[in-house]
Parts: sequence; C-alpha cells; structure tokens
Amino acid sequence: MHQLRVLNPATEETVATVPAATAEDVAAAVTRAAAAQRTWAALAPADRARLLRRFAAAVDGRLEELARLEVSEAGHPIGNARWEAGNARDLLDYAAGGVERLTGSQIPVAGGVNLTFLEPLGVVAVIAPWNFPMPIAAWGTAPALAAGNAVLLKPAETTPLTALRLAELALDAGLPEGLFQVLPGTGPVAGNALVEHPDVAKVVFTGSTAVGKSVMARCAAHVKRVTLELGGKSPNIVFADADLERAAAAAPGSFLDNTGQDCCARSRILVQASAYDRFMELLEPAVHAFTAGDPADPATLMGPLISAAQRERVRSFVPEDAPAAIRGTAPAGRGFWYPATVLESAGAGGAAVEEVFGPVAVVQRFEDEAEAVRLANATRYGLSGSIWTRDTGRALRVSRAVAAGNLSVNSHSSVRYTTPFGGYKESGIGRELGPGALAAFTETKNVFISTEDA
Repeated sequence: MHQLRVLNPATEETVATVPAATAEDVAAAVTRAAAAQRTWAALAPADRARLLRRFAAAVDGRLEELARLEVSEAGHPIGNARWEAGNARDLLDYAAGGVERLTGSQIPVAGGVNLTFLEPLGVVAVIAPWNFPMPIAAWGTAPALAAGNAVLLKPAETTPLTALRLAELALDAGLPEGLFQVLPGTGPVAGNALVEHPDVAKVVFTGSTAVGKSVMARCAAHVKRVTLELGGKSPNIVFADADLERAAAAAPGSFLDNTGQDCCARSRILVQASAYDRFMELLEPAVHAFTAGDPADPATLMGPLISAAQRERVRSFVPEDAPAAIRGTAPAGRGFWYPATVLESAGAGGAAVEEVFGPVAVVQRFEDEAEAVRLANATRYGLSGSIWTRDTGRALRVSRAVAAGNLSVNSHSSVRYTTPFGGYKESGIGRELGPGALAAFTETKNVFISTEDA
C-alpha cells in the first residue's frame, strides 16, 4: 500500500505516514457517501442544523489540538493556525444557521401556483490545497453538508492530518457514518478518481490554474458542476494621498502572511510616483519586523515554505543578481526557509507577472489613476487586491475598474465567511462563502400546480 509521508516544513522531520487512497477506495467511498446522503437529506432541517452545531462544538473543543497539527504539517505560525481552526468552527456554525433558511420561492403565474425547491446535489467532492488546509476544506464542506449533501474531502498530499481529525470529530458529533469522508491521496490517483466518478455531482477545487483547467475539462465530460478557486497576482495600489505610514505597515502582511503561499497575496505593490520614495523608506523596516522563525513560537509571524520543491520554485523567480530593494532574513539550517524579498519592477522578470507563491513582492511606480488601473489589470488573474487612498470617490472608481472578485480599501482583508469569495478571469469560476454558499450546492426544481378545473 502506498503511503504519504508528512513532513514538518520547519524541521524536515517525518511527523506521520498516512495510507494513500486508491481509485478503488474512492469508488467504495462514493457508494457509502451516496447511501449516507439519502439518510442525511431526509432528516428534518432542524436536526441537520443541530448536528452541524455539534460538529462545530466538537471542533471548538479541539482547537489547540487542530492548531498544533497545522503547525506540524504545514509550518504555519501557531497564531495563524489557531485562527484557522477557529475559522473552520465558525464556518460550521454559520452553515448550520443556513439550513432552515434554504428556501425556494413562489412565483406568480396564470392558472396555478408555481413553486421552486432547492434540492441537494448528492455527493460532493472537495479537493483542498496545502496552503490553508483547514479553512479551505471547511469552505466547501460546511455549506455542502448544510445543503443536504455528502462530502468526500481529498486533502493535499502534504497536509492530510487536520482533515482526518475533522472527520473523526464529525463522527464524534453524531454525523452519519459515510457522510463526511476524508480520502488522503495523490492528485493523479485519488483526485482524478473523484473528478471522473459519474456519481460525484460537483467538484470544488482549490489549487493552481493549470490543474484547475484540467479539472474543469474532465468535469465537462459528465456535465459535472464545478467551483474553482485558482491563482492570483493581486495588486496593492497605494495612492499619494493615502495614509502612507499605515499602508506601509500593512503591506508586509499582505504578501508575507503564510510565507506568501496565498492566492490573495498582494505581491504587486503599485505606488504613485510622487509617494514612492517615502513609501519605500517606511516599507523596509516593516518588512524586517515581519519575523521568520519557529512556528511554535507565538512571536513568529512567518514560517517556512511547505516543501523543498516549493522553495526551489520561489528561488527560480529571484536570480542572484535580482534587483532586490529589500531582503529580509530567515533561519539557517534545516527547514524550507526563504527570506522576505521585495524586488524593483525593472528586471524583476517573471516575478512581476507570474504567481510566485512565496514571500516575494515586486514594487512598481505609476503616475495617475488611469495608469494604476491599467497596471492592476495587466494580468490573467483577478482574485483580490487593495486600494489605499483617502479619496472616497477614487476608492469607488478604482474598485469598480479593477477586474478582481475581492477588493479591500485601506485594508488587506479578502476573505470573510459571511461574504462571497471568488475570482475573475483565470482566478476561478463560481463563488464560495457568504449568504449564497448553501445554494451553490443545490439544484433548483420548478413545480407548477394547476388550479384550473379539469
């Protein structure tokens, strides 16, 4: 039996080995899930909501355990990991609140009554990434369960431990056996089997744009529903009239959080020319203050990259002679460490246009609002971005002009479980989270009832 070896990215030590699911395992899991889903969907909505709240409570009771697992398998700083565990709990609570509010409608028509019903899809596959293993797994799992579906979760090969623990907690909370199953495995085996299984009604995939395109193409063979959250190359637009001290202090977190392994990372810093020099003076100490170190230390803000392969990928974007305006420090020795790096746009090469997925940003000047918008949109991605200005009119104009699904003004917030999240262009298709999350896991059925005499 093939085993997945889970490494601690900060030490390179093996923390666990996990059996990898085969195509046969996936097929058997789909059969179990389909049976469990029928039982789950038949429950009274209040009972489904009650069980999901118990699941949330079970997660709440194991927050520190889950956070420590995230530190060991993903290298996330403990403060971040605690937030991630809490986010999974909060998503379950939020989704539970939607179970009894998942309503259809009555549409006025002639000659009768017209009703719509939102019915569950059946079995949903959630293919989660390694950069935020717990929250993103919950983004798909919680609303899909709340809408009456069964969920098969395939975590990333490098980060299966929190997902497996969540499945145990679901059973402890009383969710039916087979309703929520975790299938650790490789993408080419377990991932492909889920995407291609005819009885999987929808695939929720978070990962690279290249793999997302392949998933979408293969889902098309079965006309399978799909939600994709893919890459990003998001702008951080700083106008001269902004609070420069605040903008510079916030900028490091926007591209160094999770060591830059974030599709929403604001890795293109666009600064109005008249404020450029002052902004850079303020940015340098802020970058150096974003400390990298032991993820178990509460003072640590940045941990290691996920793997040696990811570190080499990041290095490939930053040649030795790259025009680095700011270069931070990282621990020496074992672990997949890489220092915070800010490059000047001239000579930055691929780092200026491609998703690096590491602690690297490129800074570039612009002259006016029109050029800022043009530069912000000069990418095949459109996931997120930030706009810093004191001018409310400008904030609204630029927010409407930038082609991205999630924008923040005078902040770097992109994701709240109460608001929709997703991308334009090659950053994805569909939306997750927010008030419409449950409906995305349903089919709309229309029923007309004649009231006329036969």
